[in-house]
Amino acid sequence: MKIYNTMSGQKEEFEPAGMTVKMYVCGVTPYDDAHIGHAMSYIIFDMVVRYFEFQGYDVKHVQNFTDIDDKIIARAQRLGVTPKALAEKHIAEYFKDMDALNIKRADIYPRATEEIDKIVEVIAGLIAQDQAYVSDGDVYFRVGTDPDYGKLSHRPLDDMMAGARVEIDARKENPMDFALWKASKPGEPSWKSPWSDGRPGWHIECSAMILKYLGERIDIHGGGQDLVFPHHENEIAQSESFTNKLPFVRYWMHNGLLQLGGEKMSKSLGNLISIKEALSRASADALRLFVLSSHYRAPLTYSDETLLAAERGIERMRFAVEGYAPSEAPAEANTALHAAAQDARARFVAAMDDDFNTAAALAALFDLVREINRTKEQNVAAGALAEAQAVLTELAGVLGFTLRAAQVEEVAAAPFIQLLIDVRRELRTARQYALADQIRKQLADLGVTLEDRPEGTVWKAGKTRS
Repeated sequence: MKIYNTMSGQKEEFEPAGMTVKMYVCGVTPYDDAHIGHAMSYIIFDMVVRYFEFQGYDVKHVQNFTDIDDKIIARAQRLGVTPKALAEKHIAEYFKDMDALNIKRADIYPRATEEIDKIVEVIAGLIAQDQAYVSDGDVYFRVGTDPDYGKLSHRPLDDMMAGARVEIDARKENPMDFALWKASKPGEPSWKSPWSDGRPGWHIECSAMILKYLGERIDIHGGGQDLVFPHHENEIAQSESFTNKLPFVRYWMHNGLLQLGGEKMSKSLGNLISIKEALSRASADALRLFVLSSHYRAPLTYSDETLLAAERGIERMRFAVEGYAPSEAPAEANTALHAAAQDARARFVAAMDDDFNTAAALAALFDLVREINRTKEQNVAAGALAEAQAVLTELAGVLGFTLRAAQVEEVAAAPFIQLLIDVRRELRTARQYALADQIRKQLADLGVTLEDRPEGTVWKAGKTRS
């Protein structure tokens, strides 16, 4: 099994320190609804956890909440609520979104505000080693004391300083030094420390949480590519300086970023799509298929058309496993399906072992889907399909698909219903009546009735009359 390590810039054999994979993934700053960029990242790392478990590893997965931050404070002041109340509201909504996406819960979700003691301990240790200093109640890390600073982003410190656009701050010894502790301003929440009443800087919280819950060295550290610098670079500097042990992280994994119409998603551009909004347009399985159809390190461009195509693909997969009973053993051998199932499994594992190549893994699954659906068209005995359906169900589960029928609850689902009607018309034209009838049946189960009229098919909400 090979994983691309951002640190080395190449694929490396995966050799964890033990059979328990220690994995940390940077979490959200909960001041607003989670968006589909978050969904992309957490679907990817959910897939990573599931595949490790499929391969027999135990995984200890930690993901933080940055529940105190300039953005949280500013938003809370505008809304007239406390920063804690705002953060807790959005943390609760975040969990609802992750559950709706079938993303497994991490083992631990530490909050920055609940880890102050450990954060203060780490900062104090850095000061004692002369790798951090106090200035007007703030504490800064001395970047110049780390000769390897920049090794993750592959940029020497001298080059960074030459091209830096860092605001001049007289409190810093060096413009590149970064805050470990910030003295509080009037009206801001604060915690006591030896240096001032204040709050932790962004980077230090992750180091403190990893040290507390996972130890001085971990196997996997994940996040988006936008976190490589400065966040992860600073994590490495302060963590390795504090422990004097290398490496802090064995494998750095970074997912590509999501774009909308060729533009990076950003609040300033106002082009964010919340997870709730996306799930009103398509099923969780379709959103997951959209994400996993590309390699996790590649950028991904969102559009309604690509989401529609993913929904259509998921519908084919759902039809392939329909009627499968997990306890059912094959009633009779089916040589072609047996061969297709074994080939799909081998290709799936080979693809996933190659830096989690989900695009190739899905290609293997959809070849199996095609073989199962072709066989179902021949009206073979259900038992003959059981082995292939079992393999498909298992491997789809490794990628986190539920293969449950989507629930139509919003008007926004209308274009997807129309797409299925168009697909059904094409299937009937191709004399694939079983698949066409399946679409009609599943729409009826969702409360969508189709009426075939001379001028075409129309739909309406409401259960089919008995």
